[in-house]
Amino acid sequence: MKTLTRALLGASALCTVSLAAQAQSDDPVTLTIATVNNGDMVRMQGLTGAFTEAHPNITLQWVTLEENELRRRVTTDIATGSGQFDVLTIGNYEVPIWGKQDWLAPLDELPEGYDTDDLLPSIRQALTVDDTLYALPFYGESAMVMYRTDLVEEAGVTIPDQPTWSDIMTAAEAMTNEAEQTYGICLRGKPGWGENMAFLTAMANSYGARWFDMDWRPQFDSPEWQSATNDYLTMLNEYGPPGAAANGFNENLSLFQQGRCGIWIDATVAASFVTDPDESTVAENVGFAQFPNKEGVDNHGNWLWSWNLAIPASSDSVDAAKEFVAWATSKEYTEIVAEEQGWRAAPPGTRTSLYENQEYIDAAPFAEMTLTSMEAADTQNSSVQEVPYTGGQFVAIPEFQGIGTAVGQAISAALAGQSTAEQALSQAQSITEREMQRAGYMD
Repeated sequence: MKTLTRALLGASALCTVSLAAQAQSDDPVTLTIATVNNGDMVRMQGLTGAFTEAHPNITLQWVTLEENELRRRVTTDIATGSGQFDVLTIGNYEVPIWGKQDWLAPLDELPEGYDTDDLLPSIRQALTVDDTLYALPFYGESAMVMYRTDLVEEAGVTIPDQPTWSDIMTAAEAMTNEAEQTYGICLRGKPGWGENMAFLTAMANSYGARWFDMDWRPQFDSPEWQSATNDYLTMLNEYGPPGAAANGFNENLSLFQQGRCGIWIDATVAASFVTDPDESTVAENVGFAQFPNKEGVDNHGNWLWSWNLAIPASSDSVDAAKEFVAWATSKEYTEIVAEEQGWRAAPPGTRTSLYENQEYIDAAPFAEMTLTSMEAADTQNSSVQEVPYTGGQFVAIPEFQGIGTAVGQAISAALAGQSTAEQALSQAQSITEREMQRAGYMD
């Protein structure tokens, strides 16, 4: 029955997503797709039969990479115009920068029925340059608290819907039981601008910190950055798992699913995986709360991210690639996921219609908190202080990829015990000042 339904849904997607497909060339095309090894992307690869059945002349070739390696490979490919890939999985950090450089094919003639007006406004805006879309969102996310309700009850602590960092640290301490290899909190420690610095930048935002003042002077010597970094290191060193400096999104997801973490603060997209009874040993005991803030600071991190499918301008198969990215990000694809794996597994955070779908709301206990978190994210004003940049858990300038990774390495070294917080922040200040001067932002 599922195979028949998939075929029918695939045919429906074909009809609504593209009339042009009826007249498509019979010439064989191979699309090489670079993607990240996150669960939703892996799931998509397993469901592309509906697309290839409807497009028998198109073969999909996947290159699935760890997040940092994906960024390195696709950045090299796009900057050199080598044309190694036909479809790229990139974030809302890269899209506006690369779109302005004409490195991406514009997606201004999407197949009939795609319904761009259904895309969440904040996500659509982040992927648009001069009123033209340069990528289509596969899933969107903010960040939130995921926690073990059973351990919270046993420890006699409370995690409110809008916790402070004091609430989180108190609960993490109470839930830590090293004898049973249960750790109070899991956070990203792996170095990278999209790994530990995505988390720590959002945390710093919530402490009132900012990356730069209005003259583009780095602010790592500020009390806010010092407080956020010290608390981050304290939580992981005292209540976190061993080897936290090597843990990114996927490593922490596995730890939480295995029942090793009392609290995990990370991307909202993880919610469908920690509540999946086929993958998570704690699926029935997961609660959700908004990203914490520091007492007296009205800021919940302003994390807003989307993984998107884009087409490099160097591709020789732009039309075929456009057919695929439109299919993979369509409402019809979401219905295929729901039919095959349930509404809880639907790609979140991209379409308004998903959060108006009662079947999804009933199946996904995290839906309300995900939408609340995404709607609360203000990427135009990431800090309570005035800033010269946009971006929530990143700074939307081309130089940030290199600077953020270098700073992330300094912070990760402190987490590994190779330096102190003060030394790491001093190094971060020096690195960032040097690179911003070199790039012409500072005198």
